[in-house]
Amino acid sequence: MKIVIAPDSFKDSLSAQGVAQAIASGLREVWPDARLIECPMADGGEGTIEAVLAACDGQWMKNRVTGPLGQPVEAQWGWLADSRTAIIEMAMASGLQLLTLEQRDATVTTTYGTGELIAAALDAGARRIILAIGGSATNDAGTGMLSALGARFLDINDQPLPPGGLALSKLARIEIEHMDARLGTVQFEVAADVNNPLCGEQGASHIFGPQKGASPEQVLALDAALAHFAKVSSGLLGKDDSAHPGSGAAGGMGFAAKAYLNASFRPGVEVVADLTGLAEALDGADLVITGEGRFDAQTLRGKTPFGVARIAGRAQVPVIVLAGTLGDGYADLYDHGISAAFALTSGPMTLDQACRDAATLLHDRARDLARVWALAAK
Repeated sequence: MKIVIAPDSFKDSLSAQGVAQAIASGLREVWPDARLIECPMADGGEGTIEAVLAACDGQWMKNRVTGPLGQPVEAQWGWLADSRTAIIEMAMASGLQLLTLEQRDATVTTTYGTGELIAAALDAGARRIILAIGGSATNDAGTGMLSALGARFLDINDQPLPPGGLALSKLARIEIEHMDARLGTVQFEVAADVNNPLCGEQGASHIFGPQKGASPEQVLALDAALAHFAKVSSGLLGKDDSAHPGSGAAGGMGFAAKAYLNASFRPGVEVVADLTGLAEALDGADLVITGEGRFDAQTLRGKTPFGVARIAGRAQVPVIVLAGTLGDGYADLYDHGISAAFALTSGPMTLDQACRDAATLLHDRARDLARVWALAAK
């Protein structure tokens, strides 16, 4: 029997690799001779680099860069030397996890550090850069990133704008003549699981601004500022990418990547699946087990179990989900390639206890699943 184990991480608990190992240990209690293929996954958010490096012959790199509020941070990124591919998680340099709840301020946070990581990848000789843009603390439409790569954003007096999205309301002119020439030799891919436009009610500021500290009034001001930036960019570049699906991802980082770096967009889980060889691993498989911390209707927006199910469906392999919790609408996924889904907890427990005992719970549920599967096969 061949089983592919392709879960996402369980946030604040286990990495994707740790989840896969716990599931495998439970399956081996029932199927000691089964061929178990561990294929840790991610959807372009936190844990993407770790999942890829766990499956590929790559290495961690580290640079000291500018954090979202200008503070120095140590940010890691992934490097696949054979293919000269850099994998950059925006959250490492510009992420919400770098700030306390009180520090969140979408009007001034910057993506400058993400640009510094791109520059480091260029220095390493990258020919392909994958930008995983989940978990950002920013709403500056990627202007900080572009500034780190040589662009200048100037006001009516030809003075550089301060960091942050709100300052873009005073943008008069953009200079890109001195942007790093090496950018033109690199293939950029944006790994994202949202398709929001840059502006409007479904745009970056309205949908994601509040969780980054923006008040209702600031949301409106940020949306107008980003729309102004898009207008000035259109005049400079001769095109308007503000409505492109995904332009609103990561506070508008998607727009900057598309408009200024000519990036292509792909669901994060598909990018990770390609790098880890998930489709090849599924060849001849009898079952796929995937999972995430919370499995609900939001999973349909491109999260790991949904992506794994799509890929497994092409190979006609059934998919079972093991999740920390099953939320509203999880059964909707049964119409999208998921055969069944199970929560880990066997009784009442606190979130802290569930996170602490996640490995044991995964082991036990995987063992129980294998026993039921074996019974059904008789």
